[in-house]
Amino acid sequence: MKTPTTNPSQPVSAATRYQAFDLLATLVAVVHLDGFVLFANAALEDALGISRRTIEGSQLPDCFTEPQILRTALDGAGSNEFAALRYDAWLRRANPEPFPVHVVVAQTDVPGEVIVELLPLEQQAKQGREERLIDQAQANKELIRNLAHEIKNPLTPIQLSAERLEMKLASKLQPTEQAMLTKSVKTIVDQVDAMKRLVNDFRDYARLPTAELKPLDLNALVGDVMQLYADDATLPVRVELDAAAPPIRGDAQQLRQVMHNLLQNAQDAQEGQPAGHPVQITLKTEYSTSARRVRLIVRDNGAGFPDHILKRAFEPYVTTKAKGTGLGLAVVKKIADEHGARIDISNRVADGVVQGAQVSLSFAVVA
Repeated sequence: MKTPTTNPSQPVSAATRYQAFDLLATLVAVVHLDGFVLFANAALEDALGISRRTIEGSQLPDCFTEPQILRTALDGAGSNEFAALRYDAWLRRANPEPFPVHVVVAQTDVPGEVIVELLPLEQQAKQGREERLIDQAQANKELIRNLAHEIKNPLTPIQLSAERLEMKLASKLQPTEQAMLTKSVKTIVDQVDAMKRLVNDFRDYARLPTAELKPLDLNALVGDVMQLYADDATLPVRVELDAAAPPIRGDAQQLRQVMHNLLQNAQDAQEGQPAGHPVQITLKTEYSTSARRVRLIVRDNGAGFPDHILKRAFEPYVTTKAKGTGLGLAVVKKIADEHGARIDISNRVADGVVQGAQVSLSFAVVA
């Protein structure tokens, strides 16, 4: 099939006719039988990581690892061999690696135009996992509240009893025995305090309040949060703000917590890195004019996530930290859901080597 050097006619009219596809979460492109993209919706733009202007007018088959399959499908659509064709493929994108999609090629009412719908297979699996997590979280909430209450009740009496015992016995013991008693009581008190903090973490997760969404300047909020880290030499953060980002609807207090949690995770990800490893943490905002969404992104150059953890990163109690509770990202996910934000987590890979991790939240802008 000979590829034309210019775009097919009437791309503007196609963009106008298919504008409603921007309302869909599904990835959709309208293409000419020669493979040129006449229209790409906002979801496809986000998935490919390149602008709609770049996509439209380009060859859609070139976005796949095996472009000839789509070219053959377009030839079949042009000769009316089928009304709709389905197959699985791998879609290329700017970053990170290609991902699997289910492709649906269907004829339209306009001669020479074909709709190509792409259903991300990993997204379907992720949606199923998230639905199960929601059900699990609801079932666990009451359990967490009850456990926190039952565990916390005896902790204070234990602490007070140990302190009173030390006061009563200290004067009757030899200096070496007093030192041993003091050390033992301190151990008890320290461990009780640690248990109290742990119980409070679980309780706070279960009691996270409903977000109060108001128009919010995300860039300004990032600036406020970074003021708190201005003197922290252990957490060097590069801030990149998109000046064009309009206000979103958000809860300032909860989004501060999101940033604190993600920056803490980015810092923890540096543990175990070789001496002299330069810490690179980025906190940035990006605005997509076509999708009308603002993304909040935190990147690091740490060790990344093991595959078995990455698949379950937003589940409560899942962690790579020896002393972690696994609630940091679970809280971030819960807050994202409250805001109706899309959330994504991935390892940053270059030449087959993990170069760190990235977490992003995508918020709708104020209408």
